[in-house]
Amino acid sequence: MYQYNDKDQTLINERVAQFRRQTERFLKGELNEDQFRALRLMNGLYIQTHAPMLRVAIPYGLLNSRQVRKLAEIARKYDKGYCHFSTRQNVQYNWPKLETVPDILEELASVQMHAIQTSGNCLRNTTSDHLAGVAPDELEDPRPYCEIIRQWSTFHPEFAYLPRKFKIAVSASTTDRAATQFHDIGVHLVQNESGQTGFRILAGGGLGRTPIIGKVIKPFLEKQHLLSYLEAILRIYNLYGRRDNKYKARIKILVKETGVEKFTEMVNAEWQKIKHGMEVSEKYFENMKAHFAPPEYNSEAALDTSFDEALSNNSDFATWIKFNTTDHKVNGYRAVFASLKAPDSPPGDVTHQQLDAIADLSDQYSFGEIRTTHRQNLVFADVKTSDLFSLWQKLNSLKLATPNIGTVTDMICCPGLDFCSLANAGSIGIAKQINDTFDNLDYLHDLGDIKINISGCMNGCAHQSVGNIGILGVDKKGVEWYQITLGGSSENEAAIGDRLGPAVAKEDVVAAVSTILDVYLQQRHQEEPFLNTVKRVGITPFREKVYENS
Repeated sequence: MYQYNDKDQTLINERVAQFRRQTERFLKGELNEDQFRALRLMNGLYIQTHAPMLRVAIPYGLLNSRQVRKLAEIARKYDKGYCHFSTRQNVQYNWPKLETVPDILEELASVQMHAIQTSGNCLRNTTSDHLAGVAPDELEDPRPYCEIIRQWSTFHPEFAYLPRKFKIAVSASTTDRAATQFHDIGVHLVQNESGQTGFRILAGGGLGRTPIIGKVIKPFLEKQHLLSYLEAILRIYNLYGRRDNKYKARIKILVKETGVEKFTEMVNAEWQKIKHGMEVSEKYFENMKAHFAPPEYNSEAALDTSFDEALSNNSDFATWIKFNTTDHKVNGYRAVFASLKAPDSPPGDVTHQQLDAIADLSDQYSFGEIRTTHRQNLVFADVKTSDLFSLWQKLNSLKLATPNIGTVTDMICCPGLDFCSLANAGSIGIAKQINDTFDNLDYLHDLGDIKINISGCMNGCAHQSVGNIGILGVDKKGVEWYQITLGGSSENEAAIGDRLGPAVAKEDVVAAVSTILDVYLQQRHQEEPFLNTVKRVGITPFREKVYENS
């Protein structure tokens, strides 16, 4: 895990002191709302429906146990005892008082954390695969490259006031678990025909009002040119991105309106001007990789037979292993998902007590590290198979072991109308209704891998456009209605969901979802996944059944 040096720490400390002075001036009336708005957004502070919301950066989703304990302490001391994990692998506090935000930032700085560039028209937190470094299907660990991008992008003077926010995701696996095709820039580690490792670069992806799948603009980029090529893309966007209409200001619109071939030409021309002198040396790469060296795995972990015994003797444990753990590149270890989707909890929320316990468990079972995922769960990446039964029991006592990863109730859900001032409709309540209705785990497990994403507005913080089942809240004369889409995916075969039909009333959403699932069970071939069935039969059978009485 990357550790701050003296310069890093000084930079963060000075930013905290600066924002403290700015906040004090605002509270004294020396700065008006418009003047303070730009300053607070630079530090991750939004004004929401009920209170300010502070978004804290978690670079590429990686935390150590000390940082998790600090998040718990902040939730206790400055919020209402909980926090929320977002689809950008960040954490959000929904109830801090404005005057205490500088204190929160100071506490975060004490554990090498901050809220810089988590909002505003700037380069946001770089995200990655939550299984980075342990996934059997990865080419190499992508996190060193994420950290290099983070350091390059933080406080980059040319890109502090972009046309709109800008997001980068990095993946090194054959399975895209980072939704890279729906980012402003997607970076894939690949090998060329000669076996040289480099990057495939995509640009122009995005969600929100106009979801667009990113296009490959550089099939293979040599490693040393990573930053210069990213900078060239950002320069073209900064120069030509639309500023007359915020809904058309994202790079996806620039790529679409310019055309991918012309956009690529513009980027390459800019890149030729700047690439010499911006090369990243192999020594720098190696120094960064040293921060992410593998932990000291137990070479005899695979010899322990207690895991196999527990697996055969306890069916509940076996179910949890199937759904909430995944393969690890080291024999004798597995990666474990802590589900933040318990039936009676809003998706992505976690209490301060749970956070403290998670920190302890990470120290005991996973080398003191924890990961966040873009599906709003947590991961213990390095758990010995002999420790799985014990970890399961403890997670179960904390309501963090619901065996539902990848199932209908493992929903992505934004805060919606309950908190967000931009929302048109509630989302947490819909998630609860779905949880209450589909509470039979055997039924969920039989349905298999189905991703439901629920957003309260078109901004798409919950990625509803790429949900296998997407649910979008809309306002109709002050009444909450919901549009449903089918067939979306943010994985390898990226797809934008097709609208099922007219929006349905709030009270009819769960019935519509239930009908969709019934049609799937009728239409699927043997164990065919939901997404495959939708692709094969189309949405017509689903539409006809959902709207047959309307």
